[in-house]
Amino acid sequence: MQSHTRGHLVYAASGVLAVHTERGTSIVPANRVAWTPAVFTHYHRAHGDTDMRIVFLVPSLARLMPDRPAVFLASDLAREVLLALTGPRNYGDAAPGYSRSARSRLLRVLVDELREAREQPLHLPEPRDDRLRAIARMLNETPADSTTLAELGKTIGASTRTLSRLFRDELGMTFYEWRTQLRVHHALVLLADGHDTTQTAFACGWANPSSFIAAFTNIIGTTPGRYRSGRQTAPQASPLPTRVNSSE
Repeated sequence: MQSHTRGHLVYAASGVLAVHTERGTSIVPANRVAWTPAVFTHYHRAHGDTDMRIVFLVPSLARLMPDRPAVFLASDLAREVLLALTGPRNYGDAAPGYSRSARSRLLRVLVDELREAREQPLHLPEPRDDRLRAIARMLNETPADSTTLAELGKTIGASTRTLSRLFRDELGMTFYEWRTQLRVHHALVLLADGHDTTQTAFACGWANPSSFIAAFTNIIGTTPGRYRSGRQTAPQASPLPTRVNSSE
């Protein structure tokens, strides 16, 4: 785990990233950007063949972003700015990098684009209550488990009513919504690792591929099949090792 004095944006030019903080886990598939505010303890985990790009924001721009971790849909312009700020021009010896004033203008454009973007329901909050933590641990280990909330309650010694209230109060969602989001997180990782739609559906707990496709599309905005083919045919960014771009 690590923390930074400045907030940062993370974008996967290819692959899928998970950003873990004390507040929960954000999954970052293609065309999404994860925001982590300053000082938040966190770590990144890559799934598939991942090209991770990181851009730090100065405080004046970070103040325009949420004070909590969030995931945004990246517009075409935001994507190109992120790739430009972290591309070979910034690291190669043959070409000069952007001037400080040019970088500042690009960063402002990027932040403006993200402020206009739709925030994505891809941040899975971390429960604080020990009973919810126990449920989260069990279902994270076995996302295909279809045990009901009532049955889980018997296992940990809590009523359905109490657990339902805790999910709403602590996590801002119902148990069903939370479990669906958890399963979609796992599904994105499996798809990034090359599993097909049917394999992923059953591995993550859906009764059939159709119900998986509906849930996935509702959260991600496209079907699993289109998501997989889009990742395979998307224009390739200039390959780079993982980079951290400290922007002044």
